[in-house]
Amino acid sequence: MRWSRFVGQHAAAYAFHGEGWLRALWLTYSYKPFAVTSSPPGRELTDALPLCRVESWLTGRRVVALPFTDHCQPLLDGDESEEAVIDFLTELARREKYKFLELRPARPLVDAGINQENRSAAYFIHWLDLTQPLDAIFDSLQKDSIQRKIRRAEREGLRYEDGRSLEIIKKFYGLLLRTRRRHQLPPQPFEWFQNLAKTMGESMQIRVASKDDVPIAAIVTLTHRNSIIYKYGCSDERNHATGSVPFLFWRMIQEVKSAAIPVVDFGRTDLDNPGLTRFKDQWGTRRTELTYYRFPAPAAARTSFGVGGRFAKAIFARLPDRLLTVAGRMIYRHVG
Repeated sequence: MRWSRFVGQHAAAYAFHGEGWLRALWLTYSYKPFAVTSSPPGRELTDALPLCRVESWLTGRRVVALPFTDHCQPLLDGDESEEAVIDFLTELARREKYKFLELRPARPLVDAGINQENRSAAYFIHWLDLTQPLDAIFDSLQKDSIQRKIRRAEREGLRYEDGRSLEIIKKFYGLLLRTRRRHQLPPQPFEWFQNLAKTMGESMQIRVASKDDVPIAAIVTLTHRNSIIYKYGCSDERNHATGSVPFLFWRMIQEVKSAAIPVVDFGRTDLDNPGLTRFKDQWGTRRTELTYYRFPAPAAARTSFGVGGRFAKAIFARLPDRLLTVAGRMIYRHVG
């Protein structure tokens, strides 16, 4: 398939560009993927941008590149191609009466044709350079909050496992439910993680830390060629003192380093989340700003969840697991 060949060879491609991620979006949320390219039918692709049509009676019809991704860099040739793609997609959204087009590039788009008002959201993104020796990486970690907790986890005898079996997905999801309730938000559907495991194969990895055979922390990473992204994390706050979360990140770093992957993407962070920002800074990462763009420009600032609010969050915090899961299954397809 020419899409897989193109993504597999392009230097700027990420796991989010891959067929596995796009298929999981379709299977879980019925988002319809397509791509724009200057390459004619039947020829090998030389440039492209994947997108999804999101059809929602609640939040409106729109085109997004891509739903639930931290970023999706257009795989194009230069600034002029970006301008042409923006013009084409803006006209497409207008002609087909979509509410808006949203782009989520890993780096800022060209300024031509883009106003300040088109910037619909901003986040931090953290990158960890793994080209230095492992000992030097460890020495760069914040001593009290990270190094000490990694050593504490080793003394605690935490058990580590990884994979994407149904058993491991269930361990992860139990912790995700607890974490999302703590944050007063519904969890992503269980089927989403099942579909990611099925469509992405070895590119998706779930890492779990357990104490006395009880899962206490878990993270999900996505790998593509020479890049890896930390995408989801969850934990049992009652066991944070064991150092379980730093323990998992350090195991991930060790494995990624041994695989000769040069950089870890620590994922998107809200600008108004100083705790998570500080945690990622403590790993010796380089922080940059991530900007999303909407065409036409959004009429008002976005909220962190879109359909939430204090009342909804209060309800999410008190729902039993079964109903919280149902809420996530109902809501997430409208907010991609």
